[in-house]
Amino acid sequence: MALKIPKIGLPQMLKDGHKHLQGLEEAVYRNIAATKELSQITRTSLGPNGRNKMVINHLEKLFVTSDAATIIKELEVVHPAAKILVLASQQQEAEMGDATNFVVVFAGELLQLSEQLLRMGLHPSEVIDGFDVALKKCQEILQTLSVDSVADAHSKAELTKLVKPVLCSKQYGYEDLLTDVVVQAALEVMPKAASQFNVDSVRVVKILGGSIHDTSVVRGMVFGREAEGVVTNATKAKIALFSCPIDVSLTETKGTVLIRNAEEMLNFSKGEEQRLEQSIKELAESGVKVAVSGSGVGELALHFMNRYNIMVVKVLSKFDLRRLCKVVGATPLARL
Repeated sequence: MALKIPKIGLPQMLKDGHKHLQGLEEAVYRNIAATKELSQITRTSLGPNGRNKMVINHLEKLFVTSDAATIIKELEVVHPAAKILVLASQQQEAEMGDATNFVVVFAGELLQLSEQLLRMGLHPSEVIDGFDVALKKCQEILQTLSVDSVADAHSKAELTKLVKPVLCSKQYGYEDLLTDVVVQAALEVMPKAASQFNVDSVRVVKILGGSIHDTSVVRGMVFGREAEGVVTNATKAKIALFSCPIDVSLTETKGTVLIRNAEEMLNFSKGEEQRLEQSIKELAESGVKVAVSGSGVGELALHFMNRYNIMVVKVLSKFDLRRLCKVVGATPLARL
């Protein structure tokens, strides 16, 4: 009986179902075709007169936008070569905040032209060397093509020159209105070293029923919800921040309470009320005028808060709670 000698090669080393592609026809041309398809999707959305795309993501949420970063993000590309283009576009969004579509379209066009060179007989390594030479030459030429530069990042006129062209591509017709708002907001939070500017310091809150002409800049934090209790206004207030619910505290372990009569029942609920009232009274005595909860606020707790004239605000987003802590210089408390 002859022994069966297994074949040697990479496909035999991989699990069943895996594919091994190599060479120009199998791998390179296929990858170029995938990136070409991706660049053609976003190409028609380039510029101020670019067309909007309608994208429905896995959560059935509808997006109608011409912003390439949003389109690519919601498409959830899985092809490895096209994924590199997606990552390049996301990096451009994070670093510059603009020209995401240009990155995808330009890369797709370069790869399409490189395919012609490969079909002429050039080796991929030679094409890569050509791109390296072209990159160095481009960097030299780009230095001579500069038409203007920003000398002072704290100047409104200088920032307007930067912001207006960017807004023209996204909000054509509203660029004058929005440029003033964006520049004003940026100058409010601009650090001394402009390179350390944090985009997260400027937030947008949308209020139903308003129009784009009602847009204004507020120095501080805005939450798109009203105060929970009767007290809706507080100035120069001491703020207490809680990441937990403001309510009757629950035990960590389950227990059984045996109540024999109505009097014991009343005493049991009274004890809870007294403990909660004592906690809120201590807050009021310490000078707290505003209490912020990162979770729910119980009815009983709200009743005592109203009694001691403490304004209650509910901030359900943990990210907003972190920003609020940063603004007021507070540390969120994990329990009441």
